[in-house]
Amino acid sequence: MSGQRATDDARTITLAELPGRPCAIAASLEVVGDRWALLVVREVALGNHRFTEIARGTGAPRDRLAARLVDLVDAGVLERRPYQGTRCEYHLTAAGRGLVPILERLYAWGRRHAVAIDDPDRHRRAPWRLDEETS
Repeated sequence: MSGQRATDDARTITLAELPGRPCAIAASLEVVGDRWALLVVREVALGNHRFTEIARGTGAPRDRLAARLVDLVDAGVLERRPYQGTRCEYHLTAAGRGLVPILERLYAWGRRHAVAIDDPDRHRRAPWRLDEETS
């Protein structure tokens, strides 16, 4: 993927590189369009910065999580910060913080259209604080 960056910390894509109808949605999905990528961003946004915390929150296999963290750092969505020897924490960059409102809307959409209305965990596991009116 190439191209001049739209922001200082986000990897960008030239639309001509994309198959089908190239647009900003397709370009975005090239960067974060994987289940684990968005769940990692969710966990970091919720304050889980260490690998074990992110693994626990996402349920991702450790090898997949490790690969996704590398991808998100390379894409400029996350940054690594050392905290103990060779261990690192992960934090959202400006590009990563820009995904938080998208996750909030995806959460609201999921509650409305994807989660069973009678699911007992429907309200208990709400990580995002949205007004009932907007969710």
